[in-house]
Amino acid sequence: MLRSFFIALSTNQSIRAFSERSAMGRAMSSRFVAGMTVAEALAACEHLNREGIAASLDSLGESVATEAEARKSAAIYFELLDAIEARGLNANVSVKLTQMGMDFDPGLAERIVAGMAERADRAGSFVRIDMEGSNLTEATLAMTERLHVRWPGRVGTVLQAYLLRTQVDAERLLGQGIRIRLCKGAYKEPAEIAYPEKADVDRNYLKLMERMVTSPVFCGIATHDEAIVNSLRRFVAERGVAKTAFEFQTLYGIRRDLQRRLVAEGFGVRVYIPFGTEWYPYFMRRLAERPANVLFLLKNFFKR
Repeated sequence: MLRSFFIALSTNQSIRAFSERSAMGRAMSSRFVAGMTVAEALAACEHLNREGIAASLDSLGESVATEAEARKSAAIYFELLDAIEARGLNANVSVKLTQMGMDFDPGLAERIVAGMAERADRAGSFVRIDMEGSNLTEATLAMTERLHVRWPGRVGTVLQAYLLRTQVDAERLLGQGIRIRLCKGAYKEPAEIAYPEKADVDRNYLKLMERMVTSPVFCGIATHDEAIVNSLRRFVAERGVAKTAFEFQTLYGIRRDLQRRLVAEGFGVRVYIPFGTEWYPYFMRRLAERPANVLFLLKNFFKR
């Protein structure tokens, strides 16, 4: 029930407008969103790099309606890729296809992301094509595959453990050497295509996670669930999987204690750094993904 509630809130435009303008909203976002500007996001990235933590930079926004809006959004990503190269940052970028015009011109979105992949190749970086609702799953996978052929190792995507199709999709991508970020999923999907129960999602996540870390493809295991983290720690120790064969991925501002502990143990950690004024949908989907985060966020709001 809470999950559906937060997903519904993520699309409520009036509440979004109020939240993104309100002092309380800005205060809350400052704890979990790394500022409103590129400069603030890069500063957060540099801070993490000094602690031995990699970063994935995401300019928040989605579902643009015009080519001009798509190219304006894309310009931020090219600025980020330029800065990654110029500053020697241990970072990549994460982009949503609807932010690049996928809703009204898939060809435009692909041309823009192809330009990013080419720029990432020159910068020695990487472009993560984020996953959105199930209506875009196949198109996202297919575009990732096409771009991977042109720039091997520079483009990857995200798979969501709550979708029934994900095991097949994982084998499909791993077979091509395409890097995967595994998450649980944060959109509202019908029961005929997605596991409705959290316990089923968790079981599928564990199975997919173990498959990915024992593959030759470098994957990201995106979770704050300490039970899952501990399960993977035990699994790799028992199987003799190198700690450098994969990386844990976490969100900016959440479980920094866990991030540092994993780094100290020799695991790779990458923190997803969202930034920008359009933070509200992102924030609500994080609550939807794991409603227990509501108490966590309230508990940690005043902590640094």
